[in-house]
Amino acid sequence: MKAMRLESIGNLFVREIETPVSGPDDLLVRVEACGICGTDRHLLHGEFPSTPPVTLGHEFCGIVEAVGTDVKGFKLGARITGDPNISCGRCPQCQAGRINLCRNLKAIGISRDGGFADYVIVPQKQAFEIPLDMPAAHGAFCEPLACCLHGIDIARIKAGSSVVVLGGGVIGLLTVQRARLAGATTVILSTRQESKRKLAEELGATASVDPSSGDILAQIAGPDGLVPGGADVVIECAGVAETVEQSTRLAKAGGTVVILGVMAQGETVRIEPFDILFRELRVLGSFINPFTHRRAADLVASGVINVEKLISRTITLSEAPEVIRNPPAAGEVKVLVMATAG
Repeated sequence: MKAMRLESIGNLFVREIETPVSGPDDLLVRVEACGICGTDRHLLHGEFPSTPPVTLGHEFCGIVEAVGTDVKGFKLGARITGDPNISCGRCPQCQAGRINLCRNLKAIGISRDGGFADYVIVPQKQAFEIPLDMPAAHGAFCEPLACCLHGIDIARIKAGSSVVVLGGGVIGLLTVQRARLAGATTVILSTRQESKRKLAEELGATASVDPSSGDILAQIAGPDGLVPGGADVVIECAGVAETVEQSTRLAKAGGTVVILGVMAQGETVRIEPFDILFRELRVLGSFINPFTHRRAADLVASGVINVEKLISRTITLSEAPEVIRNPPAAGEVKVLVMATAG
């Protein structure tokens, strides 16, 4: 089969490799769609931990082609979405229910072969069935939405809350929609790209701002801003130093800041601890998707979350290395590798 292999840091190629064989507890899945994520670019440049050589791709869905002898509840021909994050279930973090912080965490597409391939092996406990009548492309959004759900969960958004979302990529635009579903009556998206600001408002944002058009603190939290004094919740979704630094200044006193975007490993930002102390901010990290993948799959299947508008283009597997080697194009939200690209 064909697979896109990270052979070493900086070296990404499509190769012919052996089709994997499912173990007793595994499903062999024919990949239909797999999303390109910013983390894939971090992996290419060695900015996120991985174990090359490995097939990348952690946002995937596909059709069950074979099942292991101990698999129960999955039939051949079913469509599944895979939760890539595999916890051990035995370490202290797992035993405490914090499976995303597992000391022995492994991830499909990062530390074991993933979905940028014709076939991928998925342990049955990581597989979640989704409808066959749902567009296959939509199934690739279950994993990023599951990560957003965890961020929204820990943000504790209440009905009537004000929320600022920093970053207009796929995570930011999914977070906008989920914040509205959580009951936020004010949801403001900040991004430089006009097309993403427009899209955010189509998807439920009550306002959007261009941080390059003036002082973002004044635009949002100033006396004449959209939420004078700051927002109840600020969710950083861009994964860049500038927006992380903005996040604490845009929250109101007693507010919550959630860091959901992924910055490069080793990168640092300037934060004023006195400001966090004096205004008693809750500053939280949100890492991957503990126990949220089933909910994400159900939300995508229901159509309550609009993912169709987030698809910028579809490509073939052979085109994927070049896309990942380069920054996203202006206005691009999500690029999907499809078994048959449109």
